[in-house]
Amino acid sequence: MEVPRLASGHGSCLNSSKQMSVPDDSASVSLRCFGVGDGWPSADRRHSAYLYRLGTARLLVDCGDGFSQSYKASGLSYEALDGILLTHMHSDHVGGFSMFLQGLWLERRTRPLIVAAPAGGIPALQAWLEATLLSPALFGFPLHWLPLVAGQAVEIAGVTVEPARTGHLDSLKAKLAAAHPQVCFEALAFGLSGAGKRVVHSGDIGAPVDLEPLLGQPVELLTCELAHIELPELAAVLRRQRIRQAVFMHLGRDHWADRPGTLRRLADALPGTEVRVAVDGDEFTA
Repeated sequence: MEVPRLASGHGSCLNSSKQMSVPDDSASVSLRCFGVGDGWPSADRRHSAYLYRLGTARLLVDCGDGFSQSYKASGLSYEALDGILLTHMHSDHVGGFSMFLQGLWLERRTRPLIVAAPAGGIPALQAWLEATLLSPALFGFPLHWLPLVAGQAVEIAGVTVEPARTGHLDSLKAKLAAAHPQVCFEALAFGLSGAGKRVVHSGDIGAPVDLEPLLGQPVELLTCELAHIELPELAAVLRRQRIRQAVFMHLGRDHWADRPGTLRRLADALPGTEVRVAVDGDEFTA
């Protein structure tokens, strides 16, 4: 499949202001955390949504519950995004998808949009839009679906996207796949290369070694979950890598309740890496 190439450079940059709508090319790579929650209901965290800026390209990774509201509050342009990348089909990662697409339609977006997701999940996403009366025929913009396959890199708006398989859904697949053959049990992590820099986004992983295929070269920014894995085992893998900055998100409830302690333990375990624990609304540059 030929990957559609989208024009970029519209919309807002991600920097210290939470309601900027003017591009700022001084930071070639940046991350804005719209939702850092784990899969549990939460009064103080929205669910997974991370907006990356690499040069002039803007890619959203995951689209969890609450994203539509927080995006509107940010003041960012509805023309800004070049693509949406979905790691897997759990609701805390895709639960806000149809509402955000409805927002793009009602706000009269015109630019093409790529939605890239595990190949097996795309039919379900398409059916979901149709079931919620959001036929792409209504949209004022072309919607391009891009199936992602682990190990097969694609290009979106000048950014090379490298999907890597994770084992996050392996246990569910073993239990449910035979009775639910139509369900997508694929889960992906992403390497993103653009503007001369490299970012890795973990998605949800089954084990720390899931990240190793993406960490073979220096990484400016790793955005990594801390809900489904143990901190010592994760640190043992990450210490062997060349990672300048690591932002930890999707914290399990115990880690979240003791964020200062979690940050201290991470900093002690990763002495060669600048370590952060993200909250909703945080922005980081690399």
